[in-house]
Amino acid sequence: MKKSFTGTNFCFTGQTGFYRGKVRDVYTMDNNVLIIVVTDRISAFDIVLPRGIPFKGQVLNQIASKFLDLTVDIVPNWKTAVPDPMVTAGHFAEPFKVEMVIRGYLTGHAWREYKSGKRKLCGVILPQGMKENEKFNDPIITPTTKAIIGHDEDISKEEIISSGLVSEKDYLKLEDFTYRLFRRGSEIAAERRLILVDTKYEFGKKDGKIFLIDEIHTPDSSRYFYADGYEQRLARGDSQKQLSKEFVREWLMERGFQGKDGQELPVMTDEFVSQVSERYIELFENITGEKFVKSDIADVPGRIKRNIEEFLRKL
Repeated sequence: MKKSFTGTNFCFTGQTGFYRGKVRDVYTMDNNVLIIVVTDRISAFDIVLPRGIPFKGQVLNQIASKFLDLTVDIVPNWKTAVPDPMVTAGHFAEPFKVEMVIRGYLTGHAWREYKSGKRKLCGVILPQGMKENEKFNDPIITPTTKAIIGHDEDISKEEIISSGLVSEKDYLKLEDFTYRLFRRGSEIAAERRLILVDTKYEFGKKDGKIFLIDEIHTPDSSRYFYADGYEQRLARGDSQKQLSKEFVREWLMERGFQGKDGQELPVMTDEFVSQVSERYIELFENITGEKFVKSDIADVPGRIKRNIEEFLRKL
């Protein structure tokens, strides 16, 4: 069983901040440069699971890097360099306190809400009579608050603006960027015989300018279906064949865990961890059309530290 890399504890010259997210370790340099190490940690239901997934960090970092390059004509993004297969460096932008979730299909959290009888999600009215995994006539935006600790919460456009989380002027720009990014992602996925089902985007502001930040179109932030056989599976009421982190959530739910108080995390076996790793690599190769090349894992912390220090010396 290959080892996973689940965290860093570096101290760099010029470092002015450090933040550990669910998956990423974020270093701030001189208050204006971000160094983000994408670890092999995996979260579900907003809880970091006890075991990391080998090569997951590399998969996420390299997919995000590719899609940041493929969408820079739509909105500028924070990336300036990729010093290591698991590291991206770039601009620090003050994050907006909302995540822009966009859904093209009724699945996941939206389906669970719909199945419970709700017909409004984040202020958006949902049509009657829909089936699980059915396509919406047009994609819908269902934002969430961005929680530092605990669960993100659904919120409507009207609540975001009225509470002052985001100004109306900025929110309309975020909305436009979100639709355009999703359209681009969907087009690229279709070329690979995949369906981009839903995803989320995060944005920040620097010097009065909006930047796309964090990851984009990865299996942690997005859900993909295989296009081949989608209609037939939908008609039969079968589960869709998908490439995303949803199968991890389903595995947990089958074992009685949804992140609620009093629930006990099931044991992640070596076999399951290997399966998850293989699924992440499968998605990389499907969505990028490239062969995944595993990085050297003999000394991951040492390799990452050396590569970051070399990048910093060139600044």
